[in-house]
Amino acid sequence: MRRFIVSCLVGLSLALSPLQGALAQTARRADQIRLEPQRPGLTDVYVLSFGLWGPQSVFESEAKGAARVLERQFDAKGRSIVRFNTKRHSGATPRSLLAAAEAAGRALDPAEDVVVLVLTSHGAPEGIGLVAGREARLVTPGDVRMLLDESRAQHRVVIVSACYSGVFAEELADERTLVITAAAADKPSFGCRDGAAWTYFGDAFFNRALRDEARLDAAFDKARGLVTQREKREGFDPSNPQMAGGAQVLERLKEACGAAPAQQAACRCARTAVC
Repeated sequence: MRRFIVSCLVGLSLALSPLQGALAQTARRADQIRLEPQRPGLTDVYVLSFGLWGPQSVFESEAKGAARVLERQFDAKGRSIVRFNTKRHSGATPRSLLAAAEAAGRALDPAEDVVVLVLTSHGAPEGIGLVAGREARLVTPGDVRMLLDESRAQHRVVIVSACYSGVFAEELADERTLVITAAAADKPSFGCRDGAAWTYFGDAFFNRALRDEARLDAAFDKARGLVTQREKREGFDPSNPQMAGGAQVLERLKEACGAAPAQQAACRCARTAVC
């Protein structure tokens, strides 16, 4: 099993065309997507969740599941966009990614709100793959920076569930950009099985840790332990999930937590260390 998972990544970056050219050629008003407007005086969270690798259904499932959990934890219903590719459907294309980022940019307050970008796919040391029908692209940290800039949000969260995804933490993290990745820049991650509901990291972070702990840093610490335990139990080398940057974002998310009564319970008094 380990040999199969690793072998599916060999040569990935060489087989895919760069995404940036496709983004640059995309019409600026590609698709009109309507999101709930931001609420003045509150920190609203906008979620963009993309399952990029069409040939395997686990990435569709993970993109959908991640968005559901994030919506519940951050009161983001009506402020989320989920796009994915499947064997027969191409929903997460360069055009639709850019359109989603632009839609968030039209709805949010750049200084007040937070955008959360979730990407799940196969990865390579240079980035992650986007396969939509016959279109195959490599999504690099530079491409992700472009999408974040299109959203206009000054406070951003990037969560990448893919092999070698630590490259995104290395290149994008700063005080206003929190980056969480399934693996270090030189490590594969595991669980990309067709038909599975989650990858190993997606299950640990979204499906288990984040359901009970809305503080992203605390949820990450719990998920990293769960992933490491599972990998050791199944004989894999540790993927070493990463979290970097985001000091100002985490403070902003504390303000978002508790904006609605139901959210106060979900966030478990995240404004302080204890309830």
